[in-house]
Amino acid sequence: MILTIRGKNIDLTDALKAHVEKRVSKVDKYFDVDAEVQATLNVERDLHKVEVTVAINGMILRAEEATNDMYASIDLVVDKLERQIAKYKTRINRKVRQGAGIKAISELPKVQEENEMEIVRTKRFSVKPMPVEEAVLQMNLLGHDFYVFANADTDDIGVVYRRKDGRYGLIESTLK
Repeated sequence: MILTIRGKNIDLTDALKAHVEKRVSKVDKYFDVDAEVQATLNVERDLHKVEVTVAINGMILRAEEATNDMYASIDLVVDKLERQIAKYKTRINRKVRQGAGIKAISELPKVQEENEMEIVRTKRFSVKPMPVEEAVLQMNLLGHDFYVFANADTDDIGVVYRRKDGRYGLIESTLK
């Protein structure tokens, strides 16, 4: 496992780094090859937030947790990653079959198996070109947390969304 630990608004002590390494290395036992893992520890106000991204053979697993204790956040984010691996183990194995897969299946936590991703509803709508600001306004008028639109400036499909902090985000697509 190749682990990179970064800190934002926090001094990364040796004890904190050791705890991250110890806990995050639990995830490594599930894969046949080395995974690239990036852990970002962040303190905002009184919230200790941990984001962990695992990249393995072009596939990305990501988990995020925030509590008022950094060590608890680290433990919870690793538990969340293990649940993700258990939940999607079949799909992960299918995806990474060209060189690596999950090897420690017996050690995975038990989760309810789900069938293939079932689409239960399909919505169709026309998108009209509009500036980003108008898309945000439309999203707010509809009371939604996201809004899909055609960006009038770039002629691409975009998505505006409301972030947890109350501000807005924009996802831009580029058609190939």
